[in-house]
Amino acid sequence: MDDLKAKVVLITGASTGIGAACATAFGALGCKVVVHYNSSAAAASAVAEAVEKAGGEALVVQGDLRRSSECERVVAEAVKRFNRIDVLINNAGALVKRLPITDLSDEVFDDIINLNVRSMLMCTKYAVPHMPQGAAIINLTSIAARHGGGPGVSLYAGSKGFVSTATKSMAKELVGRKIRVNAVAPGVITTPFHEKFSTPEQLETMRLTIPMARLGTAEECVGAFLYLASEKLSSYVTGQIIEVNGGQYMP
Repeated sequence: MDDLKAKVVLITGASTGIGAACATAFGALGCKVVVHYNSSAAAASAVAEAVEKAGGEALVVQGDLRRSSECERVVAEAVKRFNRIDVLINNAGALVKRLPITDLSDEVFDDIINLNVRSMLMCTKYAVPHMPQGAAIINLTSIAARHGGGPGVSLYAGSKGFVSTATKSMAKELVGRKIRVNAVAPGVITTPFHEKFSTPEQLETMRLTIPMARLGTAEECVGAFLYLASEKLSSYVTGQIIEVNGGQYMP
């Protein structure tokens, strides 16, 4: 993956979990990594330090991507420092709260849609004018977009379904600019996401449905992102969703 050296990679939600693992991996390949975070400042700083220790260059940028103006500012700060964006990873997102549909409020609705949908669309909107030919956009969707997820996640699953479908539309729209758009759909991964939203009993129930009989790690998702970011390896791949789930779902 020598073609990734010195590439500018903006990763939203890069302070923990899959985003953090990706940031460190891109750093090890000599990339210039923009580590975005919203509230986890200390964790983001630690990720940036890991990026630079691995051999890359890091810029830490804070922003609440539920607001379009913040999406614009985060992209602008990345471009101000590095002049362009070669790889955009729309990783920011969250379940927010498990709720039955009968308890859904406007506030929770707005939080989930803004965080999972608005952030992806608006970061892409503002990044594309600064992306050269051969650039790549990688969206984070979820196995929940395929099978609906567990209890109380109908809106989250739907928002990830939006991400999956929009990935295909964006791939068609941006192909003329020679920008590839793909997505990665993790299954049950041991990150702060599940530490916050899933009980040990729920995780064990999920584990029993996985042919590999174990949960995945953030590091095991990284290879899919590196592959899709590398034009050398995936120049003829666009509009695709790579499933990383231990065989739990095989579309």
